[in-house]
Amino acid sequence: MPLRALLSDMSPAWHARDGAALDPQLVAQARRSALGQRLLVRALPPSATATLLAPRPGAAAHVAMVSRWPRERLFALVRDLGILAFAPMVRGEVGREPVRWLRATLGNGYLLALDRTVWDGRIDAAAQARLAAAWQALRDDASFLRDPAPLGTLLDRQGRSELRAWATARNPGLAEWTLLVHGDEPLQATHLPDKAVLRVLTHHENRD
Repeated sequence: MPLRALLSDMSPAWHARDGAALDPQLVAQARRSALGQRLLVRALPPSATATLLAPRPGAAAHVAMVSRWPRERLFALVRDLGILAFAPMVRGEVGREPVRWLRATLGNGYLLALDRTVWDGRIDAAAQARLAAAWQALRDDASFLRDPAPLGTLLDRQGRSELRAWATARNPGLAEWTLLVHGDEPLQATHLPDKAVLRVLTHHENRD
């Protein structure tokens, strides 16, 4: 598999110079040639490719990573980790309308948030206060119970942080891939235990 697959799934935010995005047509043209692919990769910060593109015998690490975690699967993993991270808040909603809206919006993710066999939801006071503040801000938005986008943004931001925090210590290649696909951003404070992240990750990794 050429570098094209890696470059195609990357966030367009990486293709920029001094804050200005490169011409998308120029980037697309570069992806079609071996030389162009190498130039695009060299423009990436070493911290985002140190493991994925490290010289090694056999198949390149990025080949396995792109095959195992295509963009759509990675997005689904991130969303579920975000849902699980906010499970204490989801479980705390008991009103008929919020519950009905959350079930419809989250789909099977709602059941994940309720599943105490995946994570019991125990967090310290600081994490509880942080989640409660973020959840209250969501509820205070006039679009709450109507527009799922703010909820998705909140969950995905937390999910990306949970995944990168876990993978940085245990799977550096996955941490780099998450960074490349989603773009660089400040990490949120995390609180999911390792076992819970691993269970969700393994579930997505084994899906057809």
